[in-house]
Amino acid sequence: MKVAIYSRVLDFQFKDEVQSLFNELTRYNIEPIIYQPFFEQIISSVHLSNNITTFNSYSDLDNSIEFLISLGGDGTMLDTVTLVRDQNIPILGINFGRLGFLASIGKNELESAVASLVHRTFVVDKRSLIHLDANIPLFGDTSYALNEFAIQKRDSSSMIKIHTYMNGEFLNTYWADGLIVSTPTGSTGYSLSCAGPIVFPQSGSFVITPVAPHNLNVRPIVVPDNNIISFEVEGRTDDFICTLDSRKEVVEKSVQLAIRKESFTVSLVRLNENNFLQTLRNKLSWGLDRRN
Repeated sequence: MKVAIYSRVLDFQFKDEVQSLFNELTRYNIEPIIYQPFFEQIISSVHLSNNITTFNSYSDLDNSIEFLISLGGDGTMLDTVTLVRDQNIPILGINFGRLGFLASIGKNELESAVASLVHRTFVVDKRSLIHLDANIPLFGDTSYALNEFAIQKRDSSSMIKIHTYMNGEFLNTYWADGLIVSTPTGSTGYSLSCAGPIVFPQSGSFVITPVAPHNLNVRPIVVPDNNIISFEVEGRTDDFICTLDSRKEVVEKSVQLAIRKESFTVSLVRLNENNFLQTLRNKLSWGLDRRN
């Protein structure tokens, strides 16, 4: 079995946990293929087997890779989506970060996580993606996101007006600092922090959430994800910020933007005992009220 290992930058305090992961992989004769910058970071502090293979980009991963293990937080998991693309390599997230909605497996569960991969005692969740179309090239070959697409004003500029359409029919004009369109997966991310609703991952929907709207009667709305949502932006400045997950581009307000459901999905691995309800209870501390 081959697995790819990806991480951004891990704190040195997690050296023992990283070593434990590689020990478990060696124990089960699993061949790791390590992201090159991460390999250079850990080579002097973690004992690795000889002849380690590394990778740098999407093109270095082929169908011999059975899983991709992400070490970090949810942001690291979002990075892996741009590495896997449409290859359907299942992603297992080990949480070395803070909240961990996506990377929901704790670093204390490393041994059981590797054993679960070997013995096939896991569940694969298919998560939908959001795709951006524009009349100019944006975001290269990765014009999609797992969490959300967002339009935001620049820095301290005045609010912007975002004329929003569904399948060409006018929906609303949002006078706001920005607008988020999230997938069900992204409903627990940026959208949630802007008072958007939590949506179950299999719900087949988009959540449209304004950021600091000027009109108090404007509220988030949930729409089916078979709609094409397009935008026209007005403002006192000539450009605005367009984001896909943690990636951003500065875009002139004359650019035409539309989002739709991506044609492929991403596969997230979870252990059998973990599910979305359990994640919500753990991460949002539901049920811990002393009156229960």
